[in-house]
Amino acid sequence: MQDIRILIGARIKSLRKDAGLSQEALGLKAGLDRTYIASVESGKRNISIVNIEKLSLSLGYSLSDFFAASEFSADNRSYSRVAEKSNAKYC
Repeated sequence: MQDIRILIGARIKSLRKDAGLSQEALGLKAGLDRTYIASVESGKRNISIVNIEKLSLSLGYSLSDFFAASEFSADNRSYSRVAEKSNAKYC
């Protein structure tokens, strides 16, 4: 299972590059520091959902669109299968 911080960082970096924005420009749009953006994109920062929303909206994506990428699908995330097994005993 790949670290979720790496996946989120890669998604932000990809969308930022597609938008033709520098880390500094994205930071200004989202109200976040460029060094924060760099640490998120490299997977070194445990980003809050509030800041994910700020970044995704600044890139022109809703949260649902941001997480609609294939790397976030249940089929690609092994912990979703673990959660299903643990929830089964509570049904």
